[in-house]
Amino acid sequence: MQIILAKTAGFCFGVDRAVEMVSESVRAGNKTATLGPIIHNRHVVEQFARMGVREIASPEEAEPDETVIIRAHGVPRQVQERLAALGVRTMDATCPFVKKIHTIVKGETQKGRRVIIFGSPTHPEVEAIASFCDEPVIVSSPEELQNWLKEVPERKDLPLSMVSQTTSAQKLWESCARIAKKVCTNCEIFDTICRATEMRQEEAAFLSKSCDAMVVVGDARSSNTGRLAMICSENCPKVVLVDHADELDMSLFHGAATVGITAGASTPPWIIKEVNNKMSEELKVETAMEENFAELLEQSLKTLNNGDKVTGTVMAIGSTEIELDLGTKHTAYIPLDDFSSDPNVKPEDAVKVGDQIEAIVVHVNDGEGVVRLSRKRLEAGKAWEEIEAAVESKEVLEGVVTEENKGGLVVNVKGIRVFVPASQSGVAKGGDLSELLKKTVQLRITEVNRARRRVVGSIRSVAAEQRKAAQEKIWSEIEVGKQYHGTVKSLTSYGAFVDIGGVDGMVHVSELSWNRIKNPAEVVKVGDEIDVYVIALDPEKRKISLGYKTDATNPWTIFNNEYKVGDVVTVKIVKLMSFGAFAEIIPGVDGLIHISQIADRRIGKPEDVLSEGQEVDAKIIDIDQEHKRISLSIRALLAPADEDEE
Repeated sequence: MQIILAKTAGFCFGVDRAVEMVSESVRAGNKTATLGPIIHNRHVVEQFARMGVREIASPEEAEPDETVIIRAHGVPRQVQERLAALGVRTMDATCPFVKKIHTIVKGETQKGRRVIIFGSPTHPEVEAIASFCDEPVIVSSPEELQNWLKEVPERKDLPLSMVSQTTSAQKLWESCARIAKKVCTNCEIFDTICRATEMRQEEAAFLSKSCDAMVVVGDARSSNTGRLAMICSENCPKVVLVDHADELDMSLFHGAATVGITAGASTPPWIIKEVNNKMSEELKVETAMEENFAELLEQSLKTLNNGDKVTGTVMAIGSTEIELDLGTKHTAYIPLDDFSSDPNVKPEDAVKVGDQIEAIVVHVNDGEGVVRLSRKRLEAGKAWEEIEAAVESKEVLEGVVTEENKGGLVVNVKGIRVFVPASQSGVAKGGDLSELLKKTVQLRITEVNRARRRVVGSIRSVAAEQRKAAQEKIWSEIEVGKQYHGTVKSLTSYGAFVDIGGVDGMVHVSELSWNRIKNPAEVVKVGDEIDVYVIALDPEKRKISLGYKTDATNPWTIFNNEYKVGDVVTVKIVKLMSFGAFAEIIPGVDGLIHISQIADRRIGKPEDVLSEGQEVDAKIIDIDQEHKRISLSIRALLAPADEDEE
């Protein structure tokens, strides 16, 4: 007799992950509970119970110092909210494939689409999925879907979206999909059957066709185990479902030349091994079970070699690594420091669970079924090809300045170190190269020697081209009155030079402020970003005169908005003359206090009463808008004097 073990029998990634999370919590010394059975396998649940892990039915049963682990099937959204409201410390062991369905149906519901779920309405996974929808329709067979659509003919025209329980039978799901495509006018179909489940079902179908009997190992409550048994029954006359070796009735296999063994995704490896051992011993299989099991395990591992390029599905993003499903029994992972050549890339922002990514095989441990991958190495190979091509095409590339040395700068371009000589940095001779550190720059590759891993580039050539293009654009569009947002590049005694996007214009000192200033530095400094406008331009000489002061900042405008004849103001004496005193009302606006308006008596000269810098109260007695003159009076605020004294 020959015994054939299915290559994909036993724990899938999601189940293995959930079991490991419980084990990890126990090893950490946490008081641990699971919300419902962690997986549908009584032996695993009982094993955890012996380790002190208890099973609770609701969030309210959780104890204050307890860590509650959400089962692999997931829980309804309402349960998650109750856990959060109660402040329960949780670990989410929901299978990433199930979480993906939650995201899909939530998104489709928000779009106003009605969700159809293909699966068992009482299965915890389906119950959880349904909680993320409004009025979901749950069907467990193609006939139920057909009847629902026929029940109300208008339903076929509704915006519908259809998903499946991850462990559904592939054939039944495909039948449902065909009905939806044929009948419905607006139906989005998402194939959400787990790839691992699909592979198990395909393998079970193939194996059962070539065997005289099949043994399906797993808990009777397990949906995917039940599906395997049903699939095997379609092809094989004798199918036995057991959850443990003790349930085997060996008499059922007499006369069978070949017996196949498969197992549900929630069946632990040690149970599969015990079933194999018992059958091998009692049926006197020529090859010992240990050897056979090891051989079959080895065969189940797809041959992978260092340097191979593979494509995998992201299953989980941890604190140190990213786990991938390669479609084999290998546990594949990418260390986070081997994810990308770009130091600014955060894996959690670049990829999400369910994404497919390429990587290079770095190390294979077939004994443990572990594969270490590198996405950085794959990027590097592609990057060298792109760098080499960029030399010929003169393409402008982008990179981040990572180092400064005595000769120039080092720029990280697609993970490749590119040396930029100081003369090609775009920084003026004697300037500070460190100002470019950690900044993103554009450059052109001028030299590549892959063998010596030497790459040289130029930032200056790209900057010069960009500046020239910007200049041409500005000169083609510039006109008097046009406004620009510019940067102050330099200061002189007579004004400030401002870069308005590749072209420098000058703001004369007189155009910087309405107030009297001696130096442009009183108003702006190098590096300031300011709004300016064109006063005059000379295209032939390429000269532009700019203005900075605006009517909104005009002191006369401010004065007119705030003051009127008759107002009493506090002013500062700024200059004394023989005929009176000039006083500052607001910065940039002075008024004249005529000598006759300084006092309530006749005075010889203003300094007999006033001094420069003195603050006094005065009344506005006249405003000459045409000549921008203001008359002030101190006398008007004093007691009336005898006219003969004037």
